Amino acid sequence: MDPVTSRRVGTVVRVSGPLVEIEGVEGLSMLELIAVGPRRISAEAVAIAGNRATLQAYEYTGGLKAGDVAVPTGDELAGLLGPGLLGHVFDGLMRPLSSAPMWLTPERSGSAEDPAVLARDWTFQPAAVPGTTVSAGQVLGTVPNSGAVEHRVLVPAGVSGELSWLAQESRVHVLDTVAVIGGREVALAERCPVRRPRPFQSRHSGTVPLHTGQRVLDLIFPVARGAAAAVPGGFGTGKTLLLQQIAKWSDADVIVYVGCGERGNEMADVLDGLSQLEDGRTGGKLIERTVIIANTSNMPMMAREASIFTGITVAEYYRDMGYDVVVIADSTSRWAEALREFANRNGDLPAEEGYPANLASELASFYERAGRVTTLGRMTASVTVIGAVSPPGGDMTEPVTTDSQRFVRSLWTLDRDLAYSRHYPAVSWTGSFARDAEALGSWHAANGDPGWAERRARAAALLAESDRLAELAEIIGTSSLPGHERMVLLGGRLLRDGVLMQNALSVNDGFCSADKGAALLDLVLDVVDSCQRLVEGGVAATTIEQADLGRVLRAREETGPGDAAAVQALGGEVLKALEALQ
Repeated sequence: MDPVTSRRVGTVVRVSGPLVEIEGVEGLSMLELIAVGPRRISAEAVAIAGNRATLQAYEYTGGLKAGDVAVPTGDELAGLLGPGLLGHVFDGLMRPLSSAPMWLTPERSGSAEDPAVLARDWTFQPAAVPGTTVSAGQVLGTVPNSGAVEHRVLVPAGVSGELSWLAQESRVHVLDTVAVIGGREVALAERCPVRRPRPFQSRHSGTVPLHTGQRVLDLIFPVARGAAAAVPGGFGTGKTLLLQQIAKWSDADVIVYVGCGERGNEMADVLDGLSQLEDGRTGGKLIERTVIIANTSNMPMMAREASIFTGITVAEYYRDMGYDVVVIADSTSRWAEALREFANRNGDLPAEEGYPANLASELASFYERAGRVTTLGRMTASVTVIGAVSPPGGDMTEPVTTDSQRFVRSLWTLDRDLAYSRHYPAVSWTGSFARDAEALGSWHAANGDPGWAERRARAAALLAESDRLAELAEIIGTSSLPGHERMVLLGGRLLRDGVLMQNALSVNDGFCSADKGAALLDLVLDVVDSCQRLVEGGVAATTIEQADLGRVLRAREETGPGDAAAVQALGGEVLKALEALQ
């Protein structure tokens, strides 16, 4: 009998990669963790038939054989969440990688309760009054110096009653008790099952924009706080760079970056960039308000499957403290490939392109954990989810891409032709959408920018008409078009190259404030209107096309990230120069 669970120890009867079959364990429950083999490999029960169960192993199964022991733990896959998450790197099982050796071996094992984590002590500062009645989500205290945002110790979900004891300001470890509520001890950190959403009080129906600092998104295809977005794109179209830019510049309080099955050098680039970039909010480094979950392509496959749920659980943990959190998953396609491989080994009936039949429901269980909510502590906070999709061969009709579109509010499709022409971000204005654009327009109107919706609509119409005329011009030649149509072509080029294009490596252009983005778009639209008036007044289209409009294109690079006034001043000069053509 197992001394911990008092249940009969089972035995391994079959091993096929990450799939392990055991028998002989009584009372096993779905999603229960099993310690398998002499190395006590972590595995999760995914199918049970009598006393026989199928497990998915989260670690390397080399050397595991039939007859090895399988010991039930009675626990689900959970992460130990507390101070010390921000600024550090973890694997898909929430085990620290920041203190791991440089070269990870397949035999690496252990748990999130790393001895170094348990041994570190923190300063606990009480924020509640003993003897009062407290409820779930209420702040018990804070922990300073645990990241760029204040770490708040909360009353756990399901706990309420009289606060009979609260620790004074002192140094404590993560598993030390800091409060006693209704006879129940509350530790500094808590274990959170990753597959179960953390509870909240209610969802918000209002819509508030998430500013990403990327003009094509903020001006044309915005995303709301608490919404979900997908970024499908083929190899080389710039998915990872766009996601890195959002991680660096979005106005979220906390970033959770999940590297799911991507190359290790890309994760190294992310870590290096976040470690060096100065955070404009705090003056420190951006990594100090970022949690990285790294499960790269050379790590165990099924830990990759768990990594995105681990990441969003961490995000919900900070959401419950009252913060706006962005989860970036790069990429959900690699996660879906792990589902497909395991399903094939298990003999499940394959659906489209070999993916399991429950692919859509698995995607939904991830994206639907996004939301802007009122927490149990009555604070307004959000989790915004942005998932990259890497369709094989750039096929946008494959299952992961099409299923993702069903559950997201914004779709940012990356176009191969734009990327090959060095137009970055390569977000296609024909294949993307933003379902919350109308609601966000109302928010902007109520918050000092009543022209946001009209500006966006005019830009979208100009892009569509410019594309239509460009196809016609390829057949009959630009000079054969009437003057007003040639001005549309000119305006489309100014809009694409002067507003939608953005240089991630530029100090001035890597990030763009909302005011500067609006000023740049207004500049292009005003120039187009002026050109149309000149044509109507009899000025030749060729004369206008030969005018010096390079300043319009250079405005994004030559003005500061938030210098809307300089853009507006430049616009006045350009419009005066155009008027002189009459």
